[in-house]
Amino acid sequence: MKQRKASRHRKTTETDINVALNLDGQGKYDIKTTIPFLDHMLELFSKHSLIDLKIRAKGDTHIDDHHLVEDLAITLGLAINDALGDKKGIQRYGFFLLPMDESLSYVAIDLSGRAWIDYDAPGFKKDYWKTFDLDLVEDFFQAIGSACRMNLHIKLLKGRNNHHMAEGMFKAFAKALSMAVAKDQRYKGMPSTKGSL
Repeated sequence: MKQRKASRHRKTTETDINVALNLDGQGKYDIKTTIPFLDHMLELFSKHSLIDLKIRAKGDTHIDDHHLVEDLAITLGLAINDALGDKKGIQRYGFFLLPMDESLSYVAIDLSGRAWIDYDAPGFKKDYWKTFDLDLVEDFFQAIGSACRMNLHIKLLKGRNNHHMAEGMFKAFAKALSMAVAKDQRYKGMPSTKGSL
């Protein structure tokens, strides 16, 4: 089976981002974004989705991290969509309920070609985890879901520790996406009665 790979480069006056990925990988990663917390989230995303991921990203983080986080999510979402190609034979749907110590996160995905993002994570106890603005977790998922044109529902069911809650959502997203992009040999064509996604 031909491996589903893609790469994207996005350069603006605010950011310069290169993403290369393999949906049929082993969860190998090489990630440098200049934002340590984001590196950690993307590394565990790669590991638990089994998507090989190489990222080089830099931007105007002297202002704040928003532009780099959002533009990276857009670039990653576009690359995932590129790698999916015509989507023939994929599972299409994925979901996962993930415990991370005291936190519990739920993610459901439909690679429908229609962007709809529902993010419900009211549990963060403060705005920042050390130097990372936790508002950017939502911005990341809004951007990647829109760019990849997926239905993406994320629900933080409970939690106390900010790191555990953010990590749990990224891991649940990884597991749900791994399920959705997986090939099923029983599907001979498009996983839709409409004949297209």
